[in-house]
Amino acid sequence: MALLREWGLTLGKVTGRPVARMHKDSDPDIRRLKEAAAAADWTTVREVLEARPESEGRIALLWAVADTAGVEKWIPGILEAEPEAALPRLVAGIRHISWGWEARTSAGAQHVSREQFDLFHARLRLAEQWLYEAAEREPRWISPWYGLQVTGRGLQVGQAVARRRFEAVVRRAPHHRGAHHQQLQQICAKWGGSHEEMHAFARESAFAAPGGTPLGELVAHAHIEQWLSLDAGPDAAYMRRSEVRLSLREAADHSYRHPDFVREGLWLQVLNSFAMAFSLAGDTASARECFEATEGRVTESPWTYLDHEAPVAAYRKQRSAAGRRN
Repeated sequence: MALLREWGLTLGKVTGRPVARMHKDSDPDIRRLKEAAAAADWTTVREVLEARPESEGRIALLWAVADTAGVEKWIPGILEAEPEAALPRLVAGIRHISWGWEARTSAGAQHVSREQFDLFHARLRLAEQWLYEAAEREPRWISPWYGLQVTGRGLQVGQAVARRRFEAVVRRAPHHRGAHHQQLQQICAKWGGSHEEMHAFARESAFAAPGGTPLGELVAHAHIEQWLSLDAGPDAAYMRRSEVRLSLREAADHSYRHPDFVREGLWLQVLNSFAMAFSLAGDTASARECFEATEGRVTESPWTYLDHEAPVAAYRKQRSAAGRRN
């Protein structure tokens, strides 16, 4: 399955004002990494990764390597040549996550064969081995524990273990966006949690962070998750509840509307998430505010929930409904 992670920028094919679709290849480091990974050029891969701080920025680069076919063929040789090094183990672990989901595919569980599930789980178990070894060698690193959050959900390690892995990340980076989104998924109803637990976690995480936090997006995603869980009709009624609109506005005030909000990193992801949530909630003024701030730049998530094949079209439709056409 193609995991929705980090995006750069390419232009979508639209009429009128160009709508830009966020695409991860626009980051020159990501393009360089993918080329190096495809060429089995470990020297360049290591150079680029080591130059990026061990943070969410590095995670985006790691996924670029992990999504490159063939890494699993040459990384074992690097593991043998550098038995004490953490970085090749981290790369091997993240690659095996991506490779595992390639085996499973994005199909519903009922359409995935026993053989596919076996291969999926085998690759995730290998990923866990490499990630634990990376964590042992570099105890301060964040990304091995983030990777273990992803493998844990695929291997169904349970809520207690998943929580410990999340806590391992936030001890090192209290407001780590990726870790919080992984934990939100972990405790949503479809993964064995509940709507109540999910909403409580989203609000607590957002409002425990300083004003201007991108973690306000968790509140929007929690409401979108509940919307997704409902049948047609009840889903729209849920999003248009007054308490849902109030919740979204409060989160927006503490997040992108706050004077300390910084337009860097994944700020466009935050605006796109709120744009969709406000659109579904029927709060056209707030939705229009978000659309104006994005200036036509689209992130795949969460618009793929409305149209998996054409997220840009979904964005444009909702933008038009909010009264923003150019």
